[in-house]
Amino acid sequence: MNGGEVAGIFSERDVIRCLQEHGPAALELKISEVMTAPALIVMPDEQVMGALSLMTHRRVRHLPVASEGRLVGFVSIGDLVKFRIDQVEADAEAMRAYIHQA
Repeated sequence: MNGGEVAGIFSERDVIRCLQEHGPAALELKISEVMTAPALIVMPDEQVMGALSLMTHRRVRHLPVASEGRLVGFVSIGDLVKFRIDQVEADAEAMRAYIHQA
């Protein structure tokens, strides 16, 4: 965070990359020196499929969610995939119920 705004994100991939590049000296570096910046950010009204597409294309597994420049949460690819699976299962159940009524 920088003044309430998301400055970057520090993930396990950043840790691995940093250790590979700097070895044990990585432990002496500041997060701001090794984090991914600027961070990809989504708004709370972003569509699930849009966020999933962004994560897939940019090869990230977590996205900060910001509103009016302020961090309001994080969403993981697992959260979005679970939501999508639940949605598909609910649609399939509704279709089965419709077919049984016909």
